[in-house]
Amino acid sequence: MKTGRNDPCPCGSGKKYKRCCIDAISRKHAEIFDDIAQTVAMNPNLSIDELNLVAQQKIARQNDRPNADFCGLTPTQMANWLYAPFGELTGVAIYTPDNLSASPVMRYLSIILDEFMKQDGSFKSTARGNLPARLVKQASALLPEFAVAQYETEPSISKFTGSNEDKFIALHYTRVLAEIAGIIHYKGGRFYIKKAAQKQYQAHDYNVFFLPMLDAAVTRYNWSYLDGWSDATDLRPFWLFMLWRLQTHGSIDKLIREVRTAFPDLLHQLPQDDYLSPQVQLELLIECRFIKHFLQFWGFITVNPRRISGNERVPPVANIQPLLTQTFQFN
Repeated sequence: MKTGRNDPCPCGSGKKYKRCCIDAISRKHAEIFDDIAQTVAMNPNLSIDELNLVAQQKIARQNDRPNADFCGLTPTQMANWLYAPFGELTGVAIYTPDNLSASPVMRYLSIILDEFMKQDGSFKSTARGNLPARLVKQASALLPEFAVAQYETEPSISKFTGSNEDKFIALHYTRVLAEIAGIIHYKGGRFYIKKAAQKQYQAHDYNVFFLPMLDAAVTRYNWSYLDGWSDATDLRPFWLFMLWRLQTHGSIDKLIREVRTAFPDLLHQLPQDDYLSPQVQLELLIECRFIKHFLQFWGFITVNPRRISGNERVPPVANIQPLLTQTFQFN
């Protein structure tokens, strides 16, 4: 249902929609139109082409101004983060860290690739088309080496261990990413490594696949795949903005408020629910898809779980890991 002008603004500010997000958009449009009208009044003989040039210049100046709703980013910079291909992002340098041993995804990938090397480029899957049990066991044994282990107190429900691939969410995620990135493929009950990938691995080890795997994770992998939430709300376009904000202050609650402010239309995309408001749904989506199934799987952060102290809710806190700051350097 469309939000009415007098309805509470879906961004959660408590203001009426006409006094909040809709008003902010209208003001920006009005400023540009007023500037153009003033230019026309002072220069009544401008041609259509000249007027178009004036409009383009004024819009460009507007887009190059820092926007408070974007935490100081300009609309031009935000547009790059939302729409540019992975290799054309500006305002951030993305590196491959020298040591990837703290990354669950990359360590699991190394186990899979080593098996290909032992089996001359291919190995048999289980009857369900999953990785064989011996690889699952090897990957499970790595949990104590990861920073997330300090919060994984119940192995039976951990996403970083399991008796088979179906129960080992982080390993399954890694295998799917490797297929999307074009490193491995499945056919006729067997897994195969691509010939080019095999040569790369032999020459450069698994570090060479860090950026292709990361690209696949944020641009082509379906973030709704591992949860039961609606796939109508796609958080992938906002991944770099969210990562920048979390790396800046480490507060998950503050990150969620910043996302609501910067992208209020996200709340309109969420389905109506009798028990969960759009604000709560967005909070749960960000925690599930961005925090748990992206940042934690990659070893970029660990999270102090939510808890109750007395009658107060203690919000989760993101512990930024060295791997995150080594990978992403914002300027």
